Amino acid sequence: MNFEFPFQELPAVMRGPRVERRRVLLGGSAFWGTMQDDGQLRLDDGRLLDAEAQTYLPPVSPSKIIAVHISYSSRSMETRNKPKPTETPTYFTKPPTSLNGHKGQILKPADCKYLNYEGEYAVVIGRTCRNVTPDEAWDCIEGFCPALDMGLQDFRDTDQGSMLRVKGADTLLPIGPGIVRGVNLFAQTLRTTVDGLTVQEAHIGEETIWGPHYVIADIARHITLVPGDVILMGTPCHSRSVDPGHVVACEITGIGRVEGTVVAIDAPRAAALGVGHMPTDTPEVRRVALGFDERVPEQFKANLRAAKGLQA
Repeated sequence: MNFEFPFQELPAVMRGPRVERRRVLLGGSAFWGTMQDDGQLRLDDGRLLDAEAQTYLPPVSPSKIIAVHISYSSRSMETRNKPKPTETPTYFTKPPTSLNGHKGQILKPADCKYLNYEGEYAVVIGRTCRNVTPDEAWDCIEGFCPALDMGLQDFRDTDQGSMLRVKGADTLLPIGPGIVRGVNLFAQTLRTTVDGLTVQEAHIGEETIWGPHYVIADIARHITLVPGDVILMGTPCHSRSVDPGHVVACEITGIGRVEGTVVAIDAPRAAALGVGHMPTDTPEVRRVALGFDERVPEQFKANLRAAKGLQA
């Protein structure tokens, strides 16, 4: 069994031709279609649409969303000062209600200070998967999507263990616009941008600690994965906070690009009544939200400063 990279032979899900499936909202109903070489979207009913002009829905309907805490060496070096964070991967979950479509609004409540971006690739499960080996896990994958695993770090003090509100709030998972197969994922580069300026970048094959085959086999030892389920595969270094008005995007070469705009909303009504743990700005919150600038490339820091300066 091959846990390492590169592979002697690419799994079928990464062998061409490239196929991208998208889901759009049209006339109040959802329709699936396949991207064409000329940039049009061919719906399953035969209609051809201008892909750029569509309203996109998340291309997944998961029963569960499971995320890896750290799976890139640069992120581990930033947060742990070592190339591998733990001996085996650790996980948290996001509720399906956190899903958001391409070009959607990412909501930042007025009582929260730290809304961090994390550009990632998502793995979409294509068939029921339980008690599989890593080699077998490849056949359970439908394809891959760009994703933004946004997080309200103000709740890290109280939700450190579960990440429930940190990562689970509504709109905090823009994903899509499509599910892609037929592309060698490990030959691609992931970039996160804020207002068009690169703030994260990683060559996936060079920085990956655990591949999706290992992660799926690990999770499926005890948890059945079903078609539509989503696995989020972690982010590279330099996750930082953004503000209302910022446009955040994750682009993966060969796969696609998803974006969302940060929008300010009022604090929840129950917060004014003292319900629940309030957002906090503590050393632990700042440690995660602000990161370790001395351990990340200068260009990412400069680009984020520029994006915030342009907005100001």
